Amino acid sequence: MSARSPRGGNAAAADAVRGVADEENSYLDRTRSKAVRRRSLRLLGSLLRPVRPLFVVTVVLVVLAQAAKVAGPALIAWAVDRGLPAAIDGDWGPAIGFGVAYVLSAMVAGGGTAGYIRFAAHVSQAILLDLRQRVFRQTQRLSLEFHESYTSGRIISRQTADLEALRELLDNGITSLASGLLFMTFTGISLFLMDWQAGLVLLVAVLPVWLVTRWFQKRSQVLYRISRVASARLIVNFVETMTGMRAVQAFRREQANDEVYGGLTEDYRQNNARTMGLNGIYDPALQLIGNITVAVALAIGSFRVLDGGIEVGTLLATLLYTKRFFQPVQQMGMFYNSFQSASAALEKISGLLEEVPSVRAAEHPVPLPKASGHLRFDGVRFGYGEATVLPDLDLDIPSGQIIALVGQTGAGKSTVAKLVARFYDVNSGRITLDGVDLREVAPRDLRRAVVMVTQEAYLFSGTVRDNIALARPDASDAEIEAAARAVGAHDFITALPEGYDTDVNKRGGRVSAGQRQLISFARAFLADPAVLILDEATSSLDIPGERLVQRGLQTLLADRTALIIAHRLSTVSIADRVLVMSEGVVVEDGSPEELIGGTGRFAALHQAWQDSLV
Repeated sequence: MSARSPRGGNAAAADAVRGVADEENSYLDRTRSKAVRRRSLRLLGSLLRPVRPLFVVTVVLVVLAQAAKVAGPALIAWAVDRGLPAAIDGDWGPAIGFGVAYVLSAMVAGGGTAGYIRFAAHVSQAILLDLRQRVFRQTQRLSLEFHESYTSGRIISRQTADLEALRELLDNGITSLASGLLFMTFTGISLFLMDWQAGLVLLVAVLPVWLVTRWFQKRSQVLYRISRVASARLIVNFVETMTGMRAVQAFRREQANDEVYGGLTEDYRQNNARTMGLNGIYDPALQLIGNITVAVALAIGSFRVLDGGIEVGTLLATLLYTKRFFQPVQQMGMFYNSFQSASAALEKISGLLEEVPSVRAAEHPVPLPKASGHLRFDGVRFGYGEATVLPDLDLDIPSGQIIALVGQTGAGKSTVAKLVARFYDVNSGRITLDGVDLREVAPRDLRRAVVMVTQEAYLFSGTVRDNIALARPDASDAEIEAAARAVGAHDFITALPEGYDTDVNKRGGRVSAGQRQLISFARAFLADPAVLILDEATSSLDIPGERLVQRGLQTLLADRTALIIAHRLSTVSIADRVLVMSEGVVVEDGSPEELIGGTGRFAALHQAWQDSLV
């Protein structure tokens, strides 16, 4: 692929698609280590283990089918050299016997081929089903730290492009490789046993075949790598454009994005065209070598027939063996890219599956069936990589207290929330809930006790009822409706076309931002957590939407410990206590009234907010 930027693109657009492409290059350009190979083989072995009986049956059928195919030319030779002379003398028994044997071998070959294709399909689909489920479960199991550093485009690439590469290999390549190798082996052995001189002719022809195949493999490998990178860029560009469609349309980026995508598509087209052109050279080259080999074998064999060295049937069989020998070579050469693609895909998928969550469940978790919500930070130190965010935080939050975290961007507010939700673990110190270290609490109990409502209320495809019952799928209709009533969402829900059974579509396309947030509040209310975290839950709303949500917020926060991260001081006013943070340190701590009456940062923020209303 050329080094130029995508046609009509700019540097920002090129950077947007670099993540997956860089990862593709890292897998393709480096020499694969033994550890990576072992990891891939270990994964392949674990996938084959449940389908081992079917796999063994498939292998047996492949061997049987190829052996039966190879028997055909030998039976023809015997029929010509033995059966035909006997028939001329009036004895039709040998000719009929060879004919019946030939038909039986053809039936065995056909039945074996049909059988191994069928069983191989069952094996491949079972493996792909298992692998697809493993990838999905693993991506859900991994910690938030992984998802914040591993782009969604790369995960989608694992689940789509890489699994598709494995599917192509499993559906076609494996059986073609096994049957081709066995057929070539059986053919070569049969040819040498029948006429070693004809076998030598074939052996000499193997050298140019090997040279041409190596030439093809080296060049196709380069083109394959380029095509994989181009494909990765297309996937990421498409995913990012679709997920950012609001920004695309708001800033009229359609034409510019079309030019960028067009450039990426053109690169992909050119790479595929070069690959097809290479195939157009390789296939005729093998055919030429095969035809020359057959011609040489025919010329040498004809002289030997005239000299009485071999019989006509033997010559016919050796020519058939020689001609057939090159057919699987062509097929295996064409499947080389599939092998390369599947090998790289298996490495990347095995790498994903062996990722270990940074937040791990305790070996002997402490049950916490009904938490009261008492939180305590003792000497908590935390950072992302080498950047320290919380240098040394000590904090005590009694049960039922509503805390507002205020500060500039990067002050550490969201980090505190993520640590309480245990999306991350502290580097040192500890955070306790009702006196129990969060790292020791059973994950199920922690998720029941701590719930976070984020800035964007994510609604999954499904009904309003399904979205409210997300944390409690077993909740009754009455409980779901009671939760909606409690936060003020019932009236607008019943006004929807199908009420609680209205399909909200992905991200809540049928309801407003404020209504989506009320649904998320109802979801949290139904979950009934001891600790509720609101991470800028009202910052994206307009004033009417915020007023709508504020009424539901009062009910939601009642009798719970709450951490509210907010830039709007109207949200802070409902807090019992305000913590002003700066560079990971609490610089002010007090009730809203106390801090407003002081001369600190919160008082200045409150005054600025008051001035903005004038």
